[in-house]
Amino acid sequence: MKKSLLRKKYKELRQQLSLTEVDDFSLDIANKLLTLNIWDKTFYHIFLSIEEQKEIDTDYILNILAGKDKNIIISKSNFEDYSMTHYLLTDNTKIKKNAYNIPEPVDGIEIPSSQLEVVFIPLLAFNETGHRIGYGKGFYDRFLANCKPKTLKIGLSFFEVEDETIEASEDDVRLDYCVTPNRVYHF
Repeated sequence: MKKSLLRKKYKELRQQLSLTEVDDFSLDIANKLLTLNIWDKTFYHIFLSIEEQKEIDTDYILNILAGKDKNIIISKSNFEDYSMTHYLLTDNTKIKKNAYNIPEPVDGIEIPSSQLEVVFIPLLAFNETGHRIGYGKGFYDRFLANCKPKTLKIGLSFFEVEDETIEASEDDVRLDYCVTPNRVYHF
């Protein structure tokens, strides 16, 4: 199935979720993450949820990271060149929604992609080989290409694996894991 059709399908499925389901599933995903052997790292990149898109509420994961005293890194998107700049999240970090309702840091301490050890990735769908479908701008593929090869790439999804083939280009970066409310997929 074409990426555009899968993207449309999963955006619609996500919009059908109630706010209670979004909250419950987000908590289930955070709890499943605790079962992974990833907590010995120092630098963790996470996205801040776009509520209007009914994305996974990453507040639960943020609380886990803060409780484990990890360095939490968040990004600011550049829609001119589809790149991301990464910043350390601190008590003083000011967050503001951009024109696409993405919560982003206004400024802060910049962290290079090469320093990141674990990246939590938003997605709409994924398949059994670890390929994913995002919103289609390629932000994360460009970003992940600049990370170290050993950086763990963990997708977060409300939905289970997609049986349809997901067309992959040579620029697509595969996931190492995908975590859903029901299970952990390892690729």
